[in-house]
Amino acid sequence: METVLSQRLRQVAAYVPQGAKLLDVGSDHAYLPIALLEEGKISSAIAGEVVKGPFESAQKNVAASGFEEKIEVRLANGLAAFEPSDQVTAISICGMGGRLIADILEAGKEKLTSVDRLILQPNNREDDLRRWLVANGFAIIAEEIMTENGKFYEILVAEAGQAELTADQERFGPFLMTDLSDIFRLKWEREWNKLDIALAQVPLSNEESRSALIQKMEKIKEVLANES
Repeated sequence: METVLSQRLRQVAAYVPQGAKLLDVGSDHAYLPIALLEEGKISSAIAGEVVKGPFESAQKNVAASGFEEKIEVRLANGLAAFEPSDQVTAISICGMGGRLIADILEAGKEKLTSVDRLILQPNNREDDLRRWLVANGFAIIAEEIMTENGKFYEILVAEAGQAELTADQERFGPFLMTDLSDIFRLKWEREWNKLDIALAQVPLSNEESRSALIQKMEKIKEVLANES
């Protein structure tokens, strides 16, 4: 039976290299590795889970899929789910906050030297994650923004390389702010409206807070006005 991925995970799957050995951190029932093996896209996978319930659920799903020889489910925290001897070539981490993803990568960063690609889908704090990647020898090679169930999601794809990002690129995404897609515009128009509502709540006497909000709002307008 074919595994049906959410649109978000389908977009993540598109960036996993052909023939990769994948570590999927926080594997959410092992849906992603199972689907990738059904497509013949990856050679094998490790599904890492830190919580016992999802770990057991992933084990059941892998057993039902018939891929027990190809997917190993491990109960471990973050990158502790693999060792260099596993020869993992790609890592996916999806559905967590950007700061948490950065913390996971930081805790196991000595293991990342042999990994070809990171496919990351933060739920927030994308700027923190971009900052970590650049500070630790990774270049962002692709980005995508999408909506699902009324929420905005960004996907960051990174490989080893030297890169620098401006503060604006950290916040808005170097590729996303250049592409200026309709979804990107909608996300940041909504963010501008939230800031506008927040600004109305701040007393005129609180000049520092008002100034910070106004600066953020002006930067959004500036980015959205940049027609390439």
